[in-house]
Amino acid sequence: MPLLNRRTLLLAAALPALLRPAAAAELPAAHDLKDELASALARREPLVVMVSLEGCPFCKVARDHYLAPMHEREGLHVAQVDMRSRSRVLDFGGRAVTHDDLVRRWTIRVAPTVLFFGRGGVEVADRLVGGYIPDFYGAYLDQRLAQARATLR
Repeated sequence: MPLLNRRTLLLAAALPALLRPAAAAELPAAHDLKDELASALARREPLVVMVSLEGCPFCKVARDHYLAPMHEREGLHVAQVDMRSRSRVLDFGGRAVTHDDLVRRWTIRVAPTVLFFGRGGVEVADRLVGGYIPDFYGAYLDQRLAQARATLR
């Protein structure tokens, strides 16, 4: 039997961490879209809103592997709106509605859907609808963010 080389030993030591599922990430729930949009625009960024559905595996991937890390590391302004939730939120006009009311108003039928808002609560990039193939999701997200940022300039 051949001797184990250093690279094999390092890989064997790291394997448990690589196989461990990623910790569930959290995104802030939307509470006041007008204020959240103002905070994003003050940094010359769009407000990113992820519409999710409890138990949705595609939502978990989008949140845990893409949006939450961008929120935590880069300070991207992201708010989460939950389909079927009766939680209250203030819309862009300051009116109290539920998360589910927003989902219906925005005519969203697929989770996850990621929206990009600019001045006045207007969408400034194409929606990112569905989970897509995980290998390409990051590229699609980056493309939409670039589109939104260019619109804000």
